[in-house]
Amino acid sequence: MPRAAELKKGQIVQINGQPYIVSQIDVKSPSSRSGTTLYKVRFNHVQTKQKLDQSLTGDDMLAPIDFQKRAIQYLYQDVDGYTFMDNEDFAQFTLSADQIEDQIEYIHDGVAGLYGLIVEGNLVGVELPAVVEMPIEETPPAIKGSSASARTKTARFATGLEIQIPEYLETGEVVRINTESGKFMSRA
Repeated sequence: MPRAAELKKGQIVQINGQPYIVSQIDVKSPSSRSGTTLYKVRFNHVQTKQKLDQSLTGDDMLAPIDFQKRAIQYLYQDVDGYTFMDNEDFAQFTLSADQIEDQIEYIHDGVAGLYGLIVEGNLVGVELPAVVEMPIEETPPAIKGSSASARTKTARFATGLEIQIPEYLETGEVVRINTESGKFMSRA
C-alpha cells in the first residue's frame, strides 16, 4: 500500500472502491516544528475523468489497484486524440489530449520505451521513458566569438517542445531529453 509521501504523478490508486490516477501533487511544509507535511493531491477518475482533491499527511495509506503495465507504441494523432497500440496483442487505444497533456511534447513517431497503464481493459495513461531522443526542428545558428561561459539557445522540436540547448548544436541534430525535468542531456 503506497503512502501519500510516496505518490507520483501518473500513479493509479483506489479511493472509495474506484480507480483514480494522480494528476497533480502540491507539497506544503509547515513552518512550525510540530507541524506535519501536507500533500494536496488532485486525482482524476480513470473512466469519468471527474476531479477529486484531497489533503493527505505523509503517513496516510492509499489502497493500490490492480492494473497492467504493458509496452505500447505510438501510432498516430487525429481528431479523436492520440492512438497507441499494445505491442503484445496489437489492440489499439485512443487517448484524448487532456488525458496526456503533460506528455504530448515528448510523444513523436518512433519514440521507444512507452508503457501503457491498463485498467479493466482500457488504456488510462502513458508512462514515458526517462529519456527520449528527438531531432531538433529549429534553432538559431551559433554566434561566433570567444566565451568562457557555456551559452545556451532555444531549440524547437516537431512536437512543439522548446528547451535550452548548448550553443554548438544545430538544426537536424538528435538530442537526448530528460522527460522528468524537461532538460537537455546530451547528443544522441
